[in-house]
Amino acid sequence: MAKSSESSTKEPGRFRQIIDVVKMTAKYDKPGVALMITAAVLPILAAFFLCFFMYRDNWIMWIIFMILGLLFGLMLFMFVLNNRAEKVAYSKLEGRQGATGAVLQSSLRGTWRTSDMPVAFNPRTQDVIFRAVGKPGVILFTEADNAASKKLLADERRKVQRVVPTVTVHHILVGQGGVSLGKLKREVKRLPNKLRRDEILAVDARLQSLSKSELPIPKGMDPSKIRPSRSQMR
Repeated sequence: MAKSSESSTKEPGRFRQIIDVVKMTAKYDKPGVALMITAAVLPILAAFFLCFFMYRDNWIMWIIFMILGLLFGLMLFMFVLNNRAEKVAYSKLEGRQGATGAVLQSSLRGTWRTSDMPVAFNPRTQDVIFRAVGKPGVILFTEADNAASKKLLADERRKVQRVVPTVTVHHILVGQGGVSLGKLKREVKRLPNKLRRDEILAVDARLQSLSKSELPIPKGMDPSKIRPSRSQMR
């Protein structure tokens, strides 16, 4: 009895969360509403017309196909909702210092090793560098294209190559003049794979030695609180 009551109290919370996400997505992404409705209705219409023309007098097939249409419609609706909500969240984070780390940690899963904390920063200019280790090797991310950021990148690249000299080091500029947050995952995935899972773990373990001492966070920035979550759309 206790378990059933607990599950019943959780369900409204999930449903309410979906409603809130739909509202927030609709607020900032009007075309996304039409896409979500289309994604939900098309499978139902397809099931209806299929039954009408092929199984008009077979009520069992009507029930089966209409249920399948509803299920596929719900699945497509949730897929489109998640995609559009993610884009809205990224657009609201665009230009915020430290957002790169949060996006990397939330979007790169599996064998990837990332952190929402910068691995290097310039306390005077507040330029930061984030790092990800995956199948392509080591990727360094900067959020500015100024001289200070380039120097910081060059220093960090030398440190990485000193620790893992045989591993490829890539660089991606995020933000103005570079890759937007919404396209960051796609840009990373385009890089050629060169490391196996065990090699990724070994490289990451060696690179952790570069950041044993805790780095202070630049004034005015708290990357740990910058998440590309649905709550950011509010």
